[in-house]
Amino acid sequence: MRRRHHFHTDHLGHSVSATVQTGHTVVVEVLVDGKETGYATTRKDVPVTVTIELPTDPPTSASVLAAAGPDGPHVTFTAPDAEPRPMPPRPY
Repeated sequence: MRRRHHFHTDHLGHSVSATVQTGHTVVVEVLVDGKETGYATTRKDVPVTVTIELPTDPPTSASVLAAAGPDGPHVTFTAPDAEPRPMPPRPY
């Protein structure tokens, strides 16, 4: 059964959202300020990293690591100027 999980964080004044669709194949979509900037698929038990770019001047590279676990997916946001931090779930 497929299920969608939503996560969100803010960084440098920009909104970063991730949607993880679980099932046999895990689909990860990442939006920055409402625009899709990253997409990846993986098997159920393999974590996946999606590299994104924040529209700062100059652009800032960042990444979102998604791992589907037995108790639901976990998503971590990483940027070079900040410690990695978990993205909290966002109910829809």
